[in-house]
Amino acid sequence: MQITILQAILIGLVYYLGANGTPWFTVNWGWAFRRPLMQGLAVGVILGDPVTGCIVGAAINATYLAQITAGGAQTMDEGLAGTVGTALAIISNTTPEVAVSLAVPISLLGNVIWMLYMTGDIFIVHRMDKVAESGNVNKIIFWNIVPSQIYKIILYVIPVAIAVYSGTGVITNLLDSLQGTPVIDCLTTIGTILPALGIAMNFKAIISTTGNKAYLYFLMGFILYSYMNLPLLVIGALAIIFALLQGSGLAKTE
Repeated sequence: MQITILQAILIGLVYYLGANGTPWFTVNWGWAFRRPLMQGLAVGVILGDPVTGCIVGAAINATYLAQITAGGAQTMDEGLAGTVGTALAIISNTTPEVAVSLAVPISLLGNVIWMLYMTGDIFIVHRMDKVAESGNVNKIIFWNIVPSQIYKIILYVIPVAIAVYSGTGVITNLLDSLQGTPVIDCLTTIGTILPALGIAMNFKAIISTTGNKAYLYFLMGFILYSYMNLPLLVIGALAIIFALLQGSGLAKTE
């Protein structure tokens, strides 16, 4: 599959919007849109295959379930993984498992973009300090929004657009040449293990806050899916009900 320059730019904008809670979104909406599931859906819509975008995005998302960014520190960029990983998977027509194994090293490259952005912002902050001394509120707002967003668009949109547009041919040819080799089997195995690891880490965090009761919920969900063959949508609805009941019980206890 060959994409257009416009599609590549739009994919870059998806990554930019996911990494930018304000001023376009609230902090919570920006955080939610940054998840690989949402990024994958948006990329899928741009490339004309939203279903595959959701599937690949969900697979990548599972790897980062337990990731936190405490104090502004970033270990991996799940937004970049979801954006570029999903785009490469759809364009090269590869499996979600292989997409996950490709997305993890891609997410590490996002740290470089993050550090460049934070370093460049130092200049903008110093300019705001000087403007603040004069008491010009309009200039403070200008330096807080306009230059920082232009700088972020340059750092976030352009590299992703170039990577997706020019790198797809290389990735597609590479994956085609590796079909039927042990390398693809290894990538598939790694891509299967990583989401399980993310789920396990998230499950451990849940247990640390809720106690052993979480085991019962997990076992119930497993039985409903594996033995009673209930759809995931129904199980998800039941999970929401139990979560609300659990939350209301904790609130009354406190």
